[in-house]
Amino acid sequence: MVPVLCLVATALNGSVNGNHTSEDPAFLSPPAVLSVSVISLLLLAVLVLLAVYFLRLRKQRKADVSAVDMKVPNGFLEEQEQQTVVLLPQPPPTAAAAPKRYSAISLECLEDEYRLRSADDGKLFREEYNALPASYAEGTCEEANKDHNQEKNRYPNILPYDHSRVVLEDPDGIPGSDYINASYIDGYKDKNKFIAAQGPKQDTVADFWRMIWERKTATIVMLTNLKERKEEKCCQYWPDQGCWSYGNIRVAVEDFTVLVDYTIRKFCVQHQAGDGSKAPRLVTQMHFTSWPDFGVPFSPIGMLKFLKKVKAVNPPHAGPIVVHCSAGVGRTGTFIVIDAMIDMMHMEQKIDVFGFVSKIRDQRSQLVQTDMQYSFIYLALLEYYLYGDTELDVCSLEGHLQKLHNTSVPLDRVGLEEEFRKLTNVRIMKEDMRTGNLPANMKKNRVLQIIPYDFNRVILSMKRGQEFTDYINASFIDGYRQKDYFIATQGPLASTVEDFWRMVWEWKCHSVVVLTELQEREQEKCFQYWPAEGSMTYGDCTVEAKGDTLCDTFNLRDMLLKYEPEQETRLIRHFHFHGWPEIGIPTEGKGMIDLIAAVQKQQQQSGNHPIVVHCSAGAGRTGTFIALSNILERVKAEGLLDVFQTVKSLRMQRPHMVQTVEQYDFCYRVVQDFVDIFSDYANFK
Repeated sequence: MVPVLCLVATALNGSVNGNHTSEDPAFLSPPAVLSVSVISLLLLAVLVLLAVYFLRLRKQRKADVSAVDMKVPNGFLEEQEQQTVVLLPQPPPTAAAAPKRYSAISLECLEDEYRLRSADDGKLFREEYNALPASYAEGTCEEANKDHNQEKNRYPNILPYDHSRVVLEDPDGIPGSDYINASYIDGYKDKNKFIAAQGPKQDTVADFWRMIWERKTATIVMLTNLKERKEEKCCQYWPDQGCWSYGNIRVAVEDFTVLVDYTIRKFCVQHQAGDGSKAPRLVTQMHFTSWPDFGVPFSPIGMLKFLKKVKAVNPPHAGPIVVHCSAGVGRTGTFIVIDAMIDMMHMEQKIDVFGFVSKIRDQRSQLVQTDMQYSFIYLALLEYYLYGDTELDVCSLEGHLQKLHNTSVPLDRVGLEEEFRKLTNVRIMKEDMRTGNLPANMKKNRVLQIIPYDFNRVILSMKRGQEFTDYINASFIDGYRQKDYFIATQGPLASTVEDFWRMVWEWKCHSVVVLTELQEREQEKCFQYWPAEGSMTYGDCTVEAKGDTLCDTFNLRDMLLKYEPEQETRLIRHFHFHGWPEIGIPTEGKGMIDLIAAVQKQQQQSGNHPIVVHCSAGAGRTGTFIALSNILERVKAEGLLDVFQTVKSLRMQRPHMVQTVEQYDFCYRVVQDFVDIFSDYANFK
């Protein structure tokens, strides 16, 4: 680029400084005409080069703007440019060396093998993944490549093989009417247990429902959101309410349940035959919503819970389970492999991820699309092996508690202390606490061991011209039905009260739960950040006391929060629980049940914005309250509980949540009290 510009400048310079003095073009000599021609051509070349350069720059900037960080809420993404097609390049094996094989791993070696492969930023996982066969050498895609079928493919390079594709019934003989981008995939022992499909396009929705009907599918597993990173990943192929007809298939919404990681939708599906003789069927769609495109969920806990639910809802004699993401290979393959390897665990006490992925790639190419997804399979299997299924029905809670508290059997490995000890395997990720550990922010932390992780810390708006004013020691925590439903924070310091109220205002909070006294054991545990009467101003926020009601175990304070720049107000309800010492637990569980019920009632009336919860450091009592809120809500909705995984999930979102074995035991005891109070189990189902 620079030499060309220099050449043009030289030519122009020669034209101006040469021997031609006349300004009339008629007097230009032949060399001058030649010079003008050369200059014109050079200018044209420069313009073309500049256009190409700026076009490439624009594309690069567009990619930069649309790219996401390595970490997104509730999941991890690989850094990469915007994808126009899903297929990722895979390094081919060298001609000299035969493809490397990896043997099955016995379960007793699984933890060591996972650590070994994870070392050096997952180098061995990448090597193992790259040794997989990308596709089936003998596989052909002739049907998918026919002119009348090409528009039905979401991505031109993700196509079903002819030998394993799902062939639709073709009553009218119309060319291509038997084609859909979907492939039969084997389970661990069951042939054609799954159908791996692309996310339906607008013009293939009728074909999708035809496949569901013809293959007698009772369960659809959806692993993508409709839009991700502003790109359509799947067409909405179901009605939000009422019923719709797709070709000859009528789909009516029966019920739906929204949970934090997935949504369950139940449809009544009927074939609109001419004689009306075909009975309707129930089809359940299990929609996992916490799996980012080209990435993995933040934790395998939600995925394993989801997989268990899929197995539970699918009838024993139904047709293949239809699994789809966007292209039907990455997340779809990952889900299928986890299911198969858990079955292999139970049957053979070993897993063979490499062998199974190699096998199913003969049925559909590129299944399991990234090394990150590949390593997530191992992580999910390790999680399942180490902790198993800790879910309980409320009917079995009493027996489980007796088992946990049985100290008569020596070397009992299933006791309460052993169950709690397993939680210490949740590593505190100090490398993900960079913001809270900055020198300017250290003084804002009450306890230096309890600092929010960067990926879910509560971010305040930055004050103009003031660095580091976006930090507060607070973490977003998921609820039972909603992400980021709680804000777990420390008791404000005198220097952070303004930040506390700013957080309450900016995140539209209406409920604040306090689980500490201002002073405990002659030490300040929380600065009094509210007025006992009248009003007080903290920065741009003015708090006015409106009422104080003493309930059985807590004070209920009404406050009016006014934000001066906007001249707007909001009613805040302040639930101050008493009777929970810094060391120990409340004497009985009913007070906690009443508190949770009061907070939930307030939330329903105020719009379910985040609930601010704090004790002193924002971990022990705070974590126990949030755990109990989530556990009791699930007990009421499903009649199920999983204290262990609930607490484990909280510890992955904020360090030291539920701090002692006594607090952990309290979670179980409060649930038992709740069941005793509301003993009609039908209420939970």
